[in-house]
Amino acid sequence: MEFNQILEQIVNLGYLVGVLLFIIGLRQLSSPSTARRGNLIAAAGMGIAILVTLIVPMDKGADNYILILVALAIGTAIGLIASKRVAMTAMPQLVSLFNGLGGACAVAISVVELNDYQAAFEANGAGAIASGVHLTTLLAMFVGAVAFTGSLVAYGKLQGLIDDRKVRIPAPTYVNLFLLVVIIAGIVFKLVAPVNPFFWVMIVMGIALVYGITFVIPIGGADMPVVISLLNAFTGVAAALAGIVYGNQVMLVGGILVGSSGTILTVLMCEAMNRSLLNVIIGGFGSTGAAAAGSGDQVAREITVNDAAILLRYSNSVIMVPGYGMAVAQAQKVAHELEEVLEGMGVSVKYAIHPVAGRMPGHMNVLLAEADVPYPKLLDLDDANQALADTDVVIVIGANDVVNPAALDDPSSSIYGMPILEVLKAKNTIVMKRSMNPGYAGIQNPLFFKEKNRMLFGDAKKTLQDLVAEVKSLE
Repeated sequence: MEFNQILEQIVNLGYLVGVLLFIIGLRQLSSPSTARRGNLIAAAGMGIAILVTLIVPMDKGADNYILILVALAIGTAIGLIASKRVAMTAMPQLVSLFNGLGGACAVAISVVELNDYQAAFEANGAGAIASGVHLTTLLAMFVGAVAFTGSLVAYGKLQGLIDDRKVRIPAPTYVNLFLLVVIIAGIVFKLVAPVNPFFWVMIVMGIALVYGITFVIPIGGADMPVVISLLNAFTGVAAALAGIVYGNQVMLVGGILVGSSGTILTVLMCEAMNRSLLNVIIGGFGSTGAAAAGSGDQVAREITVNDAAILLRYSNSVIMVPGYGMAVAQAQKVAHELEEVLEGMGVSVKYAIHPVAGRMPGHMNVLLAEADVPYPKLLDLDDANQALADTDVVIVIGANDVVNPAALDDPSSSIYGMPILEVLKAKNTIVMKRSMNPGYAGIQNPLFFKEKNRMLFGDAKKTLQDLVAEVKSLE
C-alpha cells in the first residue's frame, strides 16, 4: 500500500473516531449529571479531528503548516483567555461571538472557493464546475454571512451596546423579505450565468451581511435566547455546507449535529414562548414594545428582610424563580444556601425555570448546576405552574419578563401570548430587584403592584445573604 493511501486510511479512521465522540458527547449533554463529561468527550473528538486534518496537507509544502500553526496559536490563545476571563453572566455574549466566528469562517472559505471557481469558469466555460457544487458553496457563503453579522448584532444587544428602543428599522418584515428575495435572485443569476464577473458574488455576500443585521435588529431583547439558538443552527448549517464543498466528513457531520440540535432547540423555545419560527426568520419576532399603562396611581409595597425571613421560615413550601439579575449578582450559591437552611427547618424548596430565563438557552440551569443545586429541584414551566397553586411563597430573584402577567391579559404588550411562570397563583410573592426599572423587554411589570406581592430592593447576593442570616436567627 502506498504512503498516501496509508495516510488517507488514517485520516478516515480519525474522522470516524471524531464523529463518534461528537455524537456521544452531544448525547451526554442532554443531562446535567453527564453534561461536563459530554463536553470533554466532544472536545476530545474535535482535538482528534484537528490532529488528523494536519496530516492532509503533508504533500502540499511547509508553507501550509506555517499558516495552520499560526491560526491554531491565535485560536488557542483566544479560547484560553476567554475561558479564564469571561464571567458566567457574559457567557451569552461569548456564545454569540463564537457563533459569529463560525459564520465568518464559512464566508471566508466559500469566497476563496468561489474565486477559484471563477477562474475555472473563465478558462473552461460554464461547465467547469458542477452546478450542485457551485450552489452549495454559494449557500454556505449566504448562511455564514447571516450567522456572522446576526451574531454580532446579538452580541451588541446582550452587551447593551445596541438599544432596542433607539435602533429601529422601518417595516422590518418587508425589508427582510425584500433582501431575502434579492439574495436568492442573485444566487440564481450566478448559477445560470456563472461566467459573469466575480463582482456579483461580492454583491450577494454584501447583501447577505446586511440581511444578518436587519434580521436580528427588530427582535426584542427578551427574545435573545431564541435568536442565539437559531444563529447557532445557522452556523451549523454553514459548517455542514462547507463540509460538502471540501468533502470533509467531520465538518459535514459536526455541522449537521450543530444545525439540527440548534433547530430543534429553537422550535422548542418558540413553542415555549407561543411564537412561530417563521416570524423569527422574517424578523417580526418579539419586537420591543410597551405594555399598556395601568389605570390610576400604582403603588408597589415593600417588605423588610426581617419580615421576608419570617414569612419564609413559617411557610410549608417555597419556590425560587431565578433570572438574569441573579446571574449578574452571582447570587446562585447564596440562593442554594438559603434553600438548604429552609429545608433544614422543614420547608420544601424548589426552583421554577422558564425556558428563556436569562440570556441564552439553559442559562439558569447552568448557574444553578454551578452552585450544586440538585437537578430534581428544578421545575420546568408546566410543572412549576402546577406547583405554584400550592406554594406559600414565591421568591423572584432578578427575573422580570418571564413572570410578567401582561403576557396573559394585556393584548397591547409585546410579550402578550407568551407562556409565563404564573407566580400570582401562589399565596405570596416577593420580587427581589435593584429598582423598579423594567426588564430586558423594556416593559413595565404589573406584578410589582399586585396586592399579594412585596418588593425587596437591593443587590440580589447581599439581600439573600441577609435573608440567610435572618432565617438562621429564627431557629
